[in-house]
Parts: sequence; C-alpha cells; structure tokens
Amino acid sequence: MANILSRKQNLKPATPKKTREDYAQDALYREVWEDVNNEKTIAFFKKYARQMIGGALAILILVAGYQIGVRAYRARQMATAVNYETALEKTDVNALAKIGENARGANADLALFQSYVLDKNRDITKLEKLAQDGNTRDFRDLARLHVIAARGDEMSARDVEKYLSDVVTKSSPFYYTAILTIAQKYLSQGERDAANKWLDKLLNDPDCPAEISGTVQTLR
Repeated sequence: MANILSRKQNLKPATPKKTREDYAQDALYREVWEDVNNEKTIAFFKKYARQMIGGALAILILVAGYQIGVRAYRARQMATAVNYETALEKTDVNALAKIGENARGANADLALFQSYVLDKNRDITKLEKLAQDGNTRDFRDLARLHVIAARGDEMSARDVEKYLSDVVTKSSPFYYTAILTIAQKYLSQGERDAANKWLDKLLNDPDCPAEISGTVQTLR
C-alpha cells in the first residue's frame, strides 16, 4: 500500500519554476495593462471633464452659499435681538412696530404686540394686523381677545362669537378664555340660553382651569 502511494506521488507533475524570461514577460504584461488602464482613465476624464468640473463647482457654490446664508441669518437674528432690547428699554413703540414688520416668526409677533401694549394711544390697528397676519397662532389668538376687549362694546354677541371662532379650539392656548368671553357677552345682552350653552361647555370639561371653572359657576 505504501509503495502504491509513493508511486502515485511520484506520478504528480512537478510545478515548473519560472525562468528569468517568464518573469520578464509577466512584468511586460503588467506594464502594458497599466498603460491600457491609464489610457482609459485619461480618456474617461477627457470625455467627462466638463461635467465633473461643473459638478465640483456646483457643490462648492452650494456649500459656500449655505455657510454665507447661515452667517447672514445669525447676523440678522443678533441684530434683531439687539434692536428689540434697545427699543424695549427706550419704550420706543415705533421701533418695536418696525421690528414687527421686518422680523420673522414669534419675534415679530412679540415686538408688534408690545408696541401696542406700550403705546399710550393704544393703536388698535396694530392688534388687528397681528390678529389677521400674525406669524404664530398664539399671538394671533391673543390679539383677537385684546381686540374684543377694546371693541367688544361695539359688537353684538354673535359678532364676538364669529370673531373668536378660530380661537375656540383646544389647539389654541386661549380656548377656555375665548369661550368664557363669548358667554359673558351673551349674558351682557340678556341672552341667557345662548350664554348657558357656552357655560355648560366649560362646566362639562374636566380640563377646564380651576380659575375659569369658578367664574363659570358664579355666572351659571
């Protein structure tokens, strides 16, 4: 058995060793292959050079534009904050109104609202503008309630109800106050049934704030 195995092993062809010529030929093949790949790469870059350069420039422009935009936005926000603090310290209602016109978001709404509160003449048009075009729901709803406080005597109960209809939703932080305001207006006109409809809405609401619930119980 051992003789058979040894004979089989002896029958396996020996791996020929590479000669210098073989190594030289392999090196030549590699060099030719690299030259071919280099030519293909160069041809590819030549063919798509404009598109690649254009794409790179576009990315650079976008990145630079974004960075410039961020810096400009921060600078505007900082300038708005400084101007707001200065106007508030000086009680400059005109400056606050200007910030309200030029700023964005809640900052603009707050500035416009304070320009009304600090104005001795109480220019109601500022509140009406805020109620109509305010950037945030909270300030729009707050402005509507202040408009009713200022002009409610000139309005009927149904007009008040209609004007506050957008506030009578639980997504508004002034939901309960708006309902109480409507009920009180109906009571002031002697329309008890209409008032009770709104008062009962508050009494049956377990989330109604204790302060408003106490007022409702005295009115009901």
